[in-house]
Amino acid sequence: MDNRLKPMDAEQLREYGHKMVDFIADYYKTIENYPVLSQVEPGYLRNLLPDSAPNQPDSFQHVLDDIQTKILPGVTHWQSPNYFAYYPSNSSVAGFVGEMLSAGLNIVGFSWITSPAATELEMIVLDWLGKMLKLPEDFLSAGQGGGVIQGTASEAVLVVLLAARDKILRGVGKGALEKLVVYASDQTHSALQKACQIAGIYPENFKVLKANASTNYALSPELLSETISKDLAHGLIPFFLCANVGTTSSTAVDPLLALGKIAKSNGMWFHVDAAYAGSACVCPEFRHYIDGVEEADSFNMNAHKWFLTNFDCSALWVKDRSALVQALSTNPEFLKNKASQANLVVDYKDWQIPLGRRFRSLKLWMVLRLYGLENLQCYIRNHIKLAKYFENLVAEDPRFEVVTPRLFSLVCFRLLPPNNEHYCNELNHELLDAVNSTGKVFISHTVLSDKYILRFAIGAPLTEEKHVNAAWEVLQDKATALLGESLR
Repeated sequence: MDNRLKPMDAEQLREYGHKMVDFIADYYKTIENYPVLSQVEPGYLRNLLPDSAPNQPDSFQHVLDDIQTKILPGVTHWQSPNYFAYYPSNSSVAGFVGEMLSAGLNIVGFSWITSPAATELEMIVLDWLGKMLKLPEDFLSAGQGGGVIQGTASEAVLVVLLAARDKILRGVGKGALEKLVVYASDQTHSALQKACQIAGIYPENFKVLKANASTNYALSPELLSETISKDLAHGLIPFFLCANVGTTSSTAVDPLLALGKIAKSNGMWFHVDAAYAGSACVCPEFRHYIDGVEEADSFNMNAHKWFLTNFDCSALWVKDRSALVQALSTNPEFLKNKASQANLVVDYKDWQIPLGRRFRSLKLWMVLRLYGLENLQCYIRNHIKLAKYFENLVAEDPRFEVVTPRLFSLVCFRLLPPNNEHYCNELNHELLDAVNSTGKVFISHTVLSDKYILRFAIGAPLTEEKHVNAAWEVLQDKATALLGESLR
C-alpha cells in the first residue's frame, strides 16, 4: 500500500485534517499553560532545526512533535486569555472554519470571473457590516461606493491615499506632486507615514499635528485649520486628512464632524481610521464615536482585531469606487473577459495593491451568521466591562494612576514613584519588563506627553475576570518589589 502524501487526496486530507484540528483544539485547551510572551532568545530555532530541507518525506506525527517542542516555545500567544498587549487579534470557531474553507477552495479571486461567489459575497457581507455600523448609504454597493476587504489597515490607508493623490493630480497636473500635503495627528498609526513614502509625498509635506492631554489626544480642528491656512498661503495643496477613532496609543477619538467639514471646504479626501474601535460601534451606545462619518470619503475597521474574525480581514468602505479604480486598475489582455469589459461586475483587483486575493469574505460571513449581531455586541460589551473593572482596580491603588480616560477596552496607566517624577519613566519601563518576563501576562507600552505609559488592552476571546485579577496581582507584586528597591 502506498502511504506517500499526495499533492491533494481527499482521504489523506481527511486524516491529516482531523489530526491538525485535534492538535489545534488541544492547543486552545492548554493555552494558559504557555508563557504568553515567548521567552526564547534570538536565533533559538536555528540551533534546533537542520541546515537544509529533507530529501525524503517525514512523518506527520514527527512534524507535529516538532511543532510542540520547537515551534510553540517561540510563539507569543495572541489568543491567550492573559494577552493584554497592543490590540487583540481575534480568533473564533466561526472565523477558523471560514478560514479553513477558504484554504480548502484556494481560489485566487482577483476578478469576478475567477470565482463569482467570492466577489459577490464580499460585496454582500461588507454591506451587512456597513449596515451594522449604520454607515451612510453612500458607502454601500448599491450606489457609487462600496466595501472591500484589504489585508490590513496599512493597505487600506495606502489605497485611499493613492486614489486621493491621483484624483487631485488629474485636476492640478502631475507636476504638482511636490505641493501635495497630508494631515494627521501625531497619534495616527505609522502606516500613514509609510503610505506617504510609497505614494511619493514629500516628507516635509506630511504634516503631523501635535495632540495633547487637553483634548485627550484628539486632533484639534483649530490647529488643523490654522495649519491648512499657512500651507495655502505658501502655495501648497492640502489634499488628504486622516482622522482616528481609537488611536493605537490611547484610543483617542478625533472630532469627525468638525474635521470633515474642514476637509470638505478645502476639497480634501477625508479618511477615517477606526481599525480597533470600529468594532465597538456596532453597539448603539458606542455608535456616536463615529458620528460625522457621513463627511468621510473612506472608512476602515479591522474585523480581525476585535470582531472574532481571524487575521487578515480589514474592511474598507469608499463613497466613490471609481477613484480607487482609476488609481489602481490595470487591464492586460490576458485578464480581459466579457463581464468585465461590459462593466457588469466589480473586479476587486482594481481596489487593492496586489492582483491576487484570497476568499476572505467567507470567514467574515461565517462570523456574522454563526454568532449574529446580538452575540457580537455582547462580546464587545463584556470586554469593555472587564476594562472598566481593571480601571477601577488601578484607581483604587494610590501607587498607580489612570493616565487617559478609558473609552473602550484599553486602560492606559502608570506606576508613580513617591516624590521622584524624573524616575517615573524608567520605573515603568522596568515594571513592564518585570511583568512580561514572568510569562504570566503580556502588556505593552506607549509614550504620551513624554510620559512612559503602560497599556492594558482587553480583547482576547478567552479572557475572563479571573485573568484580569491575576494580571493585576502580578502588576502589584512587581510594583511592590520595584518600589522597595527604589527606596533603598
